[in-house]
Amino acid sequence: MINTIPFSGTRIRFSDEGSGTAVVLLHGYLESLEIWNGFAGVLSEKFRVIRPDLPGHGKSGILGDIHSMEKLADAVIAVLDHCRIAKCFIVGHSMGGYCGLAMLKLYPERLNGLCLFHSHPLPDTKQTMNNRCREIVLVRQGKKELISRINIPKAFASENLEALGSEVERATQIALSTPDDGIIACLNGMMQRPSREKLLREASIPVMVIAGKHDNYISFDDVAAKISLPERSEFVILERSGHIGFVEEPERSARAISDFVAAHC
Repeated sequence: MINTIPFSGTRIRFSDEGSGTAVVLLHGYLESLEIWNGFAGVLSEKFRVIRPDLPGHGKSGILGDIHSMEKLADAVIAVLDHCRIAKCFIVGHSMGGYCGLAMLKLYPERLNGLCLFHSHPLPDTKQTMNNRCREIVLVRQGKKELISRINIPKAFASENLEALGSEVERATQIALSTPDDGIIACLNGMMQRPSREKLLREASIPVMVIAGKHDNYISFDDVAAKISLPERSEFVILERSGHIGFVEEPERSARAISDFVAAHC
Protein backbone atom coordinates (compact mmCIF):
# COMPACT_ATOMS: atom_id res chain seq x y z
CA MET A 1 0.00 0.00 0.00
CA ILE A 2 1.32 3.44 -0.98
CA ASN A 3 0.61 6.31 1.40
CA THR A 4 1.85 9.81 2.17
CA ILE A 5 2.19 11.72 5.42
CA PRO A 6 2.84 15.39 6.18
CA PHE A 7 6.37 16.21 7.26
CA SER A 8 8.13 19.53 7.82
CA GLY A 9 5.86 21.50 5.48
CA THR A 10 5.84 18.92 2.71
CA ARG A 11 4.89 15.25 2.31
CA ILE A 12 6.72 11.93 2.49
CA ARG A 13 5.59 8.99 0.37
CA PHE A 14 6.10 5.42 1.49
CA SER A 15 5.04 1.84 0.84
CA ASP A 16 3.89 -0.55 3.58
CA GLU A 17 3.46 -4.27 2.83
CA GLY A 18 3.60 -7.59 4.64
CA SER A 19 3.42 -8.27 8.37
CA GLY A 20 5.63 -9.21 11.28
CA THR A 21 9.05 -7.80 12.14
CA ALA A 22 9.54 -4.40 10.49
CA VAL A 23 12.27 -4.04 7.86
CA VAL A 24 12.80 -0.56 6.42
CA LEU A 25 14.43 -0.33 2.98
CA LEU A 26 16.14 3.02 2.40
CA HIS A 27 17.04 3.72 -1.23
CA GLY A 28 20.14 5.51 -2.45
CA TYR A 29 20.94 8.65 -4.42
CA LEU A 30 18.97 9.02 -7.68
CA GLU A 31 16.61 6.25 -6.59
CA SER A 32 13.12 5.94 -5.14
CA LEU A 33 11.08 3.31 -3.34
CA GLU A 34 10.42 1.72 -6.75
CA ILE A 35 14.06 0.67 -7.00
CA TRP A 36 13.18 -2.07 -4.48
CA ASN A 37 10.28 -3.44 -6.56
CA GLY A 38 10.40 -7.21 -6.68
CA PHE A 39 13.02 -7.43 -3.96
CA ALA A 40 10.64 -5.90 -1.41
CA GLY A 41 7.96 -8.37 -2.46
CA VAL A 42 10.22 -11.28 -1.58
CA LEU A 43 11.03 -9.84 1.85
CA SER A 44 7.38 -9.01 2.55
CA GLU A 45 6.54 -12.71 2.46
CA LYS A 46 8.29 -12.92 5.84
CA PHE A 47 8.40 -9.39 7.22
CA ARG A 48 6.60 -6.05 7.28
CA VAL A 49 8.49 -4.02 4.71
CA ILE A 50 8.45 -0.22 4.74
CA ARG A 51 9.90 1.69 1.78
CA PRO A 52 9.98 5.50 2.01
CA ASP A 53 10.87 7.93 -0.72
CA LEU A 54 13.58 9.89 1.06
CA PRO A 55 13.06 13.68 0.90
CA GLY A 56 14.04 15.09 -2.47
CA HIS A 57 13.63 11.76 -4.23
CA GLY A 58 10.70 9.92 -5.76
CA LYS A 59 7.48 11.70 -4.88
CA SER A 60 8.51 13.00 -1.48
CA GLY A 61 8.92 16.72 -1.02
CA ILE A 62 12.02 18.87 -0.72
CA LEU A 63 13.03 20.27 2.67
CA GLY A 64 15.47 22.99 1.62
CA ASP A 65 18.83 23.55 -0.01
CA ILE A 66 20.65 20.97 2.13
CA HIS A 67 19.24 17.57 3.02
CA SER A 68 21.45 16.49 5.87
CA MET A 69 21.41 12.81 6.71
CA GLU A 70 19.88 13.83 10.04
CA LYS A 71 16.93 15.44 8.20
CA LEU A 72 16.46 12.25 6.21
CA ALA A 73 16.56 10.26 9.46
CA ASP A 74 13.85 12.49 10.96
CA ALA A 75 11.65 11.83 7.93
CA VAL A 76 12.04 8.07 8.29
CA ILE A 77 11.17 8.29 11.99
CA ALA A 78 8.03 10.23 11.07
CA VAL A 79 7.00 7.35 8.79
CA LEU A 80 7.70 4.81 11.54
CA ASP A 81 5.66 6.83 14.03
CA HIS A 82 2.77 7.00 11.57
CA CYS A 83 2.96 3.24 11.08
CA ARG A 84 3.19 2.71 14.86
CA ILE A 85 6.46 0.86 14.53
CA ALA A 86 8.51 1.14 17.71
CA LYS A 87 11.61 -0.70 16.46
CA CYS A 88 12.84 -1.93 13.09
CA PHE A 89 15.73 -3.25 11.06
CA ILE A 90 17.19 -0.65 8.72
CA VAL A 91 18.56 -1.72 5.34
CA GLY A 92 20.21 1.28 3.72
CA HIS A 93 21.49 1.27 0.16
CA SER A 94 24.37 3.71 -0.43
CA MET A 95 22.94 7.12 0.63
CA GLY A 96 20.24 5.18 2.47
CA GLY A 97 23.01 3.66 4.58
CA TYR A 98 24.24 7.14 5.48
CA CYS A 99 20.69 7.91 6.60
CA GLY A 100 20.64 4.65 8.59
CA LEU A 101 23.83 5.67 10.39
CA ALA A 102 22.26 9.04 11.25
CA MET A 103 19.31 7.12 12.71
CA LEU A 104 21.73 5.01 14.76
CA LYS A 105 23.20 8.25 16.13
CA LEU A 106 19.93 10.05 16.81
CA TYR A 107 17.46 7.24 17.46
CA PRO A 108 19.38 4.14 18.61
CA GLU A 109 16.39 2.93 20.61
CA ARG A 110 14.35 2.57 17.39
CA LEU A 111 16.76 0.13 15.69
CA ASN A 112 16.89 -3.64 16.10
CA GLY A 113 19.71 -3.88 13.59
CA LEU A 114 21.40 -2.06 10.72
CA CYS A 115 22.44 -3.32 7.28
CA LEU A 116 24.77 -1.14 5.23
CA PHE A 117 24.08 -2.27 1.67
CA HIS A 118 26.88 -0.95 -0.56
CA SER A 119 27.41 1.77 2.02
CA HIS A 120 29.95 2.76 4.68
CA PRO A 121 30.55 5.08 7.67
CA LEU A 122 33.37 7.11 6.08
CA PRO A 123 33.01 10.81 5.20
CA ASP A 124 33.41 12.00 1.62
CA THR A 125 36.95 12.15 0.29
CA LYS A 126 38.12 15.30 -1.45
CA GLN A 127 37.71 13.57 -4.80
CA THR A 128 34.16 12.49 -3.98
CA MET A 129 33.28 16.03 -2.91
CA ASN A 130 34.66 17.39 -6.17
CA ASN A 131 32.56 14.86 -8.10
CA ARG A 132 29.44 15.89 -6.20
CA CYS A 133 30.14 19.56 -6.87
CA ARG A 134 30.48 18.82 -10.58
CA GLU A 135 27.13 17.02 -10.54
CA ILE A 136 25.49 20.03 -8.87
CA VAL A 137 26.83 22.25 -11.66
CA LEU A 138 25.53 19.84 -14.32
CA VAL A 139 22.07 19.67 -12.74
CA ARG A 140 21.89 23.47 -12.64
CA GLN A 141 22.86 23.49 -16.32
CA GLY A 142 19.91 21.23 -17.12
CA LYS A 143 22.10 18.17 -17.74
CA LYS A 144 20.48 15.72 -15.32
CA GLU A 145 20.05 13.21 -18.14
CA LEU A 146 23.80 13.14 -18.68
CA ILE A 147 24.37 12.30 -15.01
CA SER A 148 21.70 9.60 -15.06
CA ARG A 149 22.93 7.98 -18.26
CA ILE A 150 26.47 7.80 -16.87
CA ASN A 151 25.89 7.06 -13.17
CA ILE A 152 23.28 4.33 -13.41
CA PRO A 153 25.10 1.91 -15.73
CA LYS A 154 28.19 2.45 -13.59
CA ALA A 155 26.21 1.12 -10.60
CA PHE A 156 26.14 -2.33 -12.22
CA ALA A 157 29.11 -4.65 -12.58
CA SER A 158 30.31 -4.49 -16.18
CA GLU A 159 29.62 -8.17 -16.71
CA ASN A 160 25.94 -7.65 -15.79
CA LEU A 161 25.12 -4.75 -18.10
CA GLU A 162 23.97 -6.80 -21.08
CA ALA A 163 21.94 -9.40 -19.18
CA LEU A 164 20.32 -6.77 -16.97
CA GLY A 165 19.77 -4.18 -19.67
CA SER A 166 16.08 -3.73 -18.84
CA GLU A 167 16.94 -3.17 -15.16
CA VAL A 168 19.57 -0.62 -16.09
CA GLU A 169 16.99 1.29 -18.10
CA ARG A 170 14.40 1.02 -15.31
CA ALA A 171 16.87 2.45 -12.79
CA THR A 172 17.82 5.18 -15.26
CA GLN A 173 14.19 6.25 -15.63
CA ILE A 174 13.87 6.45 -11.84
CA ALA A 175 16.97 8.67 -11.76
CA LEU A 176 15.59 10.91 -14.52
CA SER A 177 12.41 11.45 -12.50
CA THR A 178 14.32 12.74 -9.46
CA PRO A 179 13.66 16.48 -8.95
CA ASP A 180 16.62 18.72 -9.73
CA ASP A 181 16.39 20.57 -6.41
CA GLY A 182 16.15 17.26 -4.57
CA ILE A 183 19.33 16.00 -6.24
CA ILE A 184 21.22 19.15 -5.27
CA ALA A 185 19.93 19.11 -1.69
CA CYS A 186 20.99 15.49 -1.16
CA LEU A 187 24.40 16.04 -2.77
CA ASN A 188 24.94 18.96 -0.38
CA GLY A 189 23.84 16.80 2.54
CA MET A 190 26.13 13.91 1.68
CA MET A 191 29.11 16.23 1.42
CA GLN A 192 28.47 17.55 4.92
CA ARG A 193 28.07 14.24 6.71
CA PRO A 194 30.67 13.43 9.40
CA SER A 195 32.59 10.23 9.98
CA ARG A 196 30.46 7.56 11.62
CA GLU A 197 33.35 5.11 12.06
CA LYS A 198 33.42 5.25 15.86
CA LEU A 199 29.62 5.09 16.04
CA LEU A 200 29.55 1.96 13.92
CA ARG A 201 32.47 0.31 15.68
CA GLU A 202 30.83 0.80 19.08
CA ALA A 203 27.28 -0.04 17.99
CA SER A 204 25.35 -2.17 20.48
CA ILE A 205 22.96 -3.47 17.83
CA PRO A 206 23.70 -6.16 15.22
CA VAL A 207 25.28 -4.81 12.04
CA MET A 208 25.61 -6.36 8.60
CA VAL A 209 27.62 -4.96 5.70
CA ILE A 210 26.84 -6.19 2.19
CA ALA A 211 29.57 -5.36 -0.33
CA GLY A 212 29.81 -5.92 -4.08
CA LYS A 213 33.09 -7.38 -5.29
CA HIS A 214 32.86 -5.25 -8.47
CA ASP A 215 31.48 -2.02 -6.97
CA ASN A 216 32.54 0.95 -9.10
CA TYR A 217 31.53 3.51 -6.47
CA ILE A 218 32.71 2.01 -3.18
CA SER A 219 35.97 0.12 -3.47
CA PHE A 220 35.54 -3.40 -2.13
CA ASP A 221 39.16 -3.42 -0.95
CA ASP A 222 38.65 -0.14 0.93
CA VAL A 223 35.52 -1.39 2.64
CA ALA A 224 37.16 -4.65 3.67
CA ALA A 225 40.30 -2.93 4.95
CA LYS A 226 39.06 0.32 6.50
CA ILE A 227 35.75 -0.44 8.20
CA SER A 228 35.85 -1.68 11.80
CA LEU A 229 32.66 -3.51 12.77
CA PRO A 230 31.18 -4.17 16.22
CA GLU A 231 31.23 -7.57 17.87
CA ARG A 232 27.83 -8.63 16.59
CA SER A 233 28.39 -8.12 12.90
CA GLU A 234 28.41 -9.88 9.56
CA PHE A 235 30.24 -9.10 6.33
CA VAL A 236 28.58 -10.46 3.19
CA ILE A 237 30.36 -10.48 -0.17
CA LEU A 238 28.38 -10.46 -3.40
CA GLU A 239 30.84 -12.00 -5.84
CA ARG A 240 28.95 -11.03 -9.02
CA SER A 241 27.65 -7.60 -8.07
CA GLY A 242 28.60 -3.97 -8.44
CA HIS A 243 26.76 -1.28 -6.48
CA ILE A 244 23.22 -2.58 -6.80
CA GLY A 245 23.33 -6.16 -5.55
CA PHE A 246 19.64 -6.41 -4.76
CA VAL A 247 19.11 -6.25 -8.53
CA GLU A 248 22.28 -8.07 -9.62
CA GLU A 249 22.08 -10.91 -7.07
CA PRO A 250 18.57 -10.63 -5.62
CA GLU A 251 18.26 -14.17 -4.25
CA ARG A 252 21.61 -14.04 -2.42
CA SER A 253 20.84 -10.55 -1.08
CA ALA A 254 17.34 -11.41 0.10
CA ARG A 255 18.59 -14.55 1.81
CA ALA A 256 21.33 -12.63 3.63
CA ILE A 257 18.91 -9.99 4.89
CA SER A 258 16.23 -12.52 5.84
CA ASP A 259 18.72 -14.61 7.80
CA PHE A 260 20.12 -11.50 9.51
CA VAL A 261 16.70 -10.28 10.61
CA ALA A 262 15.50 -13.73 11.68
CA ALA A 263 18.63 -14.23 13.79
CA HIS A 264 18.18 -10.99 15.71
CA CYS A 265 14.46 -10.29 15.93
